[in-house]
Amino acid sequence: MNGPPKLGRVLPTPDTADTAVPRPGRGREGAVVAAAFVICLLGGTVRVEDTLTAPPLAAWLLALVCCAVLPARHRHPLAVLAATTGAGVVAQPLGLVLSPPVAAPALVAAYACTLHVPGERRAAGAVALAAVALLAGSEPLSGDHSWRDASRMATVVAAPLVAGLVGHAVRTRRAYLAAVEERARRAEESRELEARRRVAEERVRIARELHDLVAHQITLANAQATVAAHFFDSRPEQTRLSLRELVETTGHALDELRATVGLLRQTGDGDAAAPEGPAPGLARLPDLLESFRRAGLEVAVREEGRARALPPAVDLTAYRIVQEALTNVTKHAAGRGARVGLDWGGGRLTVTVSDDGGAPGGPPALSDRPPGYGLIGMRERAAAVGGELAAGPRPEGGFLVTARLPLPPARDPAAAGDEGRAPGATGTERPDGGIEGTT
Repeated sequence: MNGPPKLGRVLPTPDTADTAVPRPGRGREGAVVAAAFVICLLGGTVRVEDTLTAPPLAAWLLALVCCAVLPARHRHPLAVLAATTGAGVVAQPLGLVLSPPVAAPALVAAYACTLHVPGERRAAGAVALAAVALLAGSEPLSGDHSWRDASRMATVVAAPLVAGLVGHAVRTRRAYLAAVEERARRAEESRELEARRRVAEERVRIARELHDLVAHQITLANAQATVAAHFFDSRPEQTRLSLRELVETTGHALDELRATVGLLRQTGDGDAAAPEGPAPGLARLPDLLESFRRAGLEVAVREEGRARALPPAVDLTAYRIVQEALTNVTKHAAGRGARVGLDWGGGRLTVTVSDDGGAPGGPPALSDRPPGYGLIGMRERAAAVGGELAAGPRPEGGFLVTARLPLPPARDPAAAGDEGRAPGATGTERPDGGIEGTT
């Protein structure tokens, strides 16, 4: 049958029949039973000759028996339907005319049956059997049929079927409303879960940004303070230089912290000033490497292939991975040398950062620091742009971080060549078109 999309059925089962369909209140229940009793009793006043008399004793007994079982129709609908139908069938042997008013309790039971019996076919079959039984009970005992008898038999058969159809319509309506309410409840839960997920993702993003922007400067400041303390007595000039660099580094840290907090305070209504300057990228790689060199870390750069213009997200990710990897070298590596590699071949940018793993040649390294979330943050950044990151110790010693980031499709070769080399890399061009050198 064509119609609106199915919302699912909410039908009572033997375990949930008492709760699937709303129960009427006590006042409403009493009104239904009283009305059925009165109608059944009035039906007993009709005689075969179409005359009216006072209700006989049989009418009183029939009405009392039928209405006495009606309150149980919610818990035992089939049994109540059978009892009320059976009482209607014996109406004529008791001297009563079986008509729809006399069968009123059976009609109430048929309505309740379609509401409470699990399974639509089972309920429909029970109502149909009740209608057939009432039809057989309305057959005139004399065997003579008149048009009045035919019309009365037709109404007796139709009455329980109509009651069953009304019950089915009410049942379907309640199931539809229950399904709509369930969908609304699930949609509300989904919205809450989505909101919580977004809040969690935003918290991770904020933590990652703060880590990448501030931890780098703090690590450099710590390294510079370590250098100053190491040469405090033997090399005063080196100590003063390290302290000046320490002041400059902490100033940069405060500026970046202020800019980051300013971004987080923005509400989207323009009440916060836009950040100054573009987002960090490989164009700022020389400045980044110079800051590590001032902290005592020797950094060499090797580049292969022709550089391309990167999407902002990939550019920022490559920069942050180099920054975090070199920060980890400064904090944890024993040696004071590192190598950065940029490979633009194979349709992706491969960024490698490794340390020499040698013995420290200057002030003590910060290797006694507990591990943080640097590797986790780098993996999350690489995955966010569709790349991947691997990190682990090298067989020859030291530690290697390798990130493979997607590149945009190559444009015209001449245009690609005009884009120049990777920012911050200097050196000579090799025969295969790559560039090799140091910053």
